[in-house]
Amino acid sequence: MIESFIMTPLQYPFMQQAMLGAIIAGIVCAVLSCYLILKGWALMGDAISHAVLPGIVVAFIFGIPLVIGAFASGLFCAVATGYIKSHSRVKEDAVLGIIFSGLFALGLFLFSFVKTDQHLTHVLFGNILGILPHELWQIIIISGITLLIILIKRKDFMLYSFDPVQAQVIGLPVKFLHYTLLILLALSIVASLQAVGVILVIAMLVAPGIIGFLLTKRFPIMMIIAVTSSIFSSFMGVLVSFHIDAETGPCIVLSQASLFILAFIYNRIKGRLVINAKKEANEKASI
Repeated sequence: MIESFIMTPLQYPFMQQAMLGAIIAGIVCAVLSCYLILKGWALMGDAISHAVLPGIVVAFIFGIPLVIGAFASGLFCAVATGYIKSHSRVKEDAVLGIIFSGLFALGLFLFSFVKTDQHLTHVLFGNILGILPHELWQIIIISGITLLIILIKRKDFMLYSFDPVQAQVIGLPVKFLHYTLLILLALSIVASLQAVGVILVIAMLVAPGIIGFLLTKRFPIMMIIAVTSSIFSSFMGVLVSFHIDAETGPCIVLSQASLFILAFIYNRIKGRLVINAKKEANEKASI
């Protein structure tokens, strides 16, 4: 039964490509999500993921690769947010709210004037089952570049995300790390668009890091847990979507949400056990 559940979908080449694309996109998002959670940038990921829509539409209109338009639009959102925050009294969350909602609305507005067979739901929620070989290679190349940069600068990113003041004190290029992290965020979003679309990509950028954060206090272990949970969610999401004939992106995100609920329950139970153990130890000590 289990063997049939797993092997039957993988007999089809399009399912093999979908599985590979989803897992690769999930890995790069999971690695980056650990830094986003540590930095407190969940809303930044949400903003950039929505802001790529007008870039996609404009790229389609001018006949250039959609990846270029999405990346340029996402990068514009990140830079504009930093500029407005630095030159006004408006807080970052308010700036992000107005920029990503404005750019997302602009994207929807432009899309209404474009005549194309591409359905809007494929842009918003992904279409991993319809992925083409060149699109799969785009995911592989973008994810590979992103992971390589993170691997090279992993310690600097970790210190900057955990304590930017300390990073500046010891002489790290804080502004460079800031914008490099934003560029990597934009790249990871572009890599994941085909898998889960504009709206749901934020879940892939947040859920794995949160799951790891709930289960451990050590960053390397947190990253391992995040990557493992993301791979499992991508794998199960693609399989389930095939068997129940549902959209793949939502299935992947629902799998991640289920893992988050389990991690949260485990965290609560573990916390209560620790509290009870301390109470018992104090009672014994008082006797």
